Amino acid sequence: MTERRLATDAEAKALASALRLRILRICLEEPHTNKEIAAILGRDPASVLHHTRTLVRTGFLEAQEERRGARGAREIPYLATRKSWQLESPALEKSMLDAFLEELALVPATEAEGTRMALRLPPPQMEEFRTRLKDLLEEFAARPEDPAAPAWSLFMVVHPDPNRP
Repeated sequence: MTERRLATDAEAKALASALRLRILRICLEEPHTNKEIAAILGRDPASVLHHTRTLVRTGFLEAQEERRGARGAREIPYLATRKSWQLESPALEKSMLDAFLEELALVPATEAEGTRMALRLPPPQMEEFRTRLKDLLEEFAARPEDPAAPAWSLFMVVHPDPNRP
């Protein structure tokens, strides 16, 4: 299982943005320039550049070899380092939810699968449930990526039920 550490203040601040988390997802498997990232997000490249630089400065994005664009302009593609998978941060939870909701809004409802359930388990069984879920996620996260396969996203939260005492 991946050993996670607490994020530094700078790392937590960098990850406390749904937009930055979306940038990391965009650059997860293949490098993209700031202009390409902005186009995917439907944002202005100048405003995205600030977020890209923050992610580079904190080690979440890594600049790749410079290349020349269609008109000879200098372009720097960026690739996610997967560093965020190794961190825990309370600020990350809200930004992850916001990023998830933004991305889910872009997916046709017929292509999203979700479930919600309620449990009432004694503490040892709840700990077993959490451990097995984490182990399953770690197992699949460690598998090699298949570039030809469709890309999927998963968001999961386990929380105390405030509606049932």
